[in-house]
Amino acid sequence: MLMLVLETHSLRTTDASFAESLYGLRRRSVQLKIKNDNVRLIKGEKSQPSGLEKRQRILSVVFLVVLPYFKSKLNSVYNREREARLQASLWGNDDETFEGTSYFDGTEASPVPSRTSDTQVTVRARLRKKVQKLVFACYPFLHAGVEGLSFSYQLLYLLDATGFYSLGLHALGIHVCRATGQELMDTSSRISKIRSRERERLRGPPWLKAVQGALLRCSYTMLDYAQTGLIAAVFFFKMMEWWYQSAEERMSAPTVYPPPPPPPPPKVAKEGISLPNDRTMCPLCSQKRANPSVVTVSGFVFCYACIFKYISQYNRCPITLMPSNVDQIRRLFHDM
Repeated sequence: MLMLVLETHSLRTTDASFAESLYGLRRRSVQLKIKNDNVRLIKGEKSQPSGLEKRQRILSVVFLVVLPYFKSKLNSVYNREREARLQASLWGNDDETFEGTSYFDGTEASPVPSRTSDTQVTVRARLRKKVQKLVFACYPFLHAGVEGLSFSYQLLYLLDATGFYSLGLHALGIHVCRATGQELMDTSSRISKIRSRERERLRGPPWLKAVQGALLRCSYTMLDYAQTGLIAAVFFFKMMEWWYQSAEERMSAPTVYPPPPPPPPPKVAKEGISLPNDRTMCPLCSQKRANPSVVTVSGFVFCYACIFKYISQYNRCPITLMPSNVDQIRRLFHDM
């Protein structure tokens, strides 16, 4: 209903749909000429298009609002019928699947289907079921045809093979063109004339005329600022969506804590082996390390053969005397 009001008002005042008026476009009636039993566009008259007739405005509303509405309804009917058939194919057509057991009172219904169920079905329900089946059978072809025509018209329009970008415009003989400055000024004067005539047609006592005039002014204001209001509403809702989405992400995001400080270096035991002055020497053999390996419990590096033999015998680190085993020896591939 909202789109019906907006499109009707826009076509009545600006000769354009609500979306077309946002871009400064106007609908113009194309003059036709019959020649050799074929209707063709006269190129010479294309530069002087005329305004829309009343019939063209009414049919434009039908193509813009009514037909898309019925198409959406047919689409919903088709989707419901398809889901019902899919459930029937998965669960079977037997009524016992869904109606054999009462999930609320815990009692089981009779597994024998009622013979009087067919007599209780009304004519309206049967007709509705037939219409649903008909829509299910015909809607895919209808939808494919409409989408194919729409795609063809838009492709031909982009290739400059036709002056109409939709079947509705072609059927109505309407071209969409950009409005000039003079046309915008004429539109403003026409709107003011239409509204003055509507105010002159008010009848009744003075108080009733005042109320009617106030209602008309309110409706005029709402219709005039509908475009700006819708754009502002879209911007506002998008901003709120971004704001709440960001807030939810911040609330749901895990708390990032700073990394804990490293543990203190292990202390050299008094009874352990002393460390050499040269860091490249092995504390066990006092030679340059070969195949350097680290003991993970202490962090000190030895020759692999030396530390493996020592830990296998004593089960501890030779420097810190911390308990260890051979599984805690790790090979180092870069000796500092």
